[in-house]
Amino acid sequence: MNPPRDESAAERLDRNMGELLQELRVAQTGVQILFAFLLTLAFQQRFSEVDKFGRVVYVVALVCSLLSSGFLIAPVGYHRLVFRRAMKEEVVRTANVFALTGMVFLSIALGGALTVILDVMFSKETAMAGGVVALVFLVVLWFAIPWVRLRTKRGD
Repeated sequence: MNPPRDESAAERLDRNMGELLQELRVAQTGVQILFAFLLTLAFQQRFSEVDKFGRVVYVVALVCSLLSSGFLIAPVGYHRLVFRRAMKEEVVRTANVFALTGMVFLSIALGGALTVILDVMFSKETAMAGGVVALVFLVVLWFAIPWVRLRTKRGD
């Protein structure tokens, strides 16, 4: 068990905001690269081989990538608009919700992107299996494991 920190509420909020911004930098870079990849994918020669299933999955992945990017960047705009208004606790709380929502959409976008690629390279069955495995993997890694650890730590 970690000893309590000797910090004021304001210092804690500053630390929480700094940690969140560092985490968002990692996620933003990844989602922006994914979004750029998906944007260019439709203009590749082999994209004409993608059937209706693949195109629907592609559009879902593209939209989820856009939504993820929006939610992961939103804390910056939110912070700028309420800067110096004594709202840091609300900024940290809202930015946390935005970040988690962005990660949900990012997991769907990554699963969808993999599904489209596997559909072109192999088969629809392989694509669906790969996409589901990828999505389950990310949900377990990003959400289920931390949630279980949190519940275990709290004794709930």
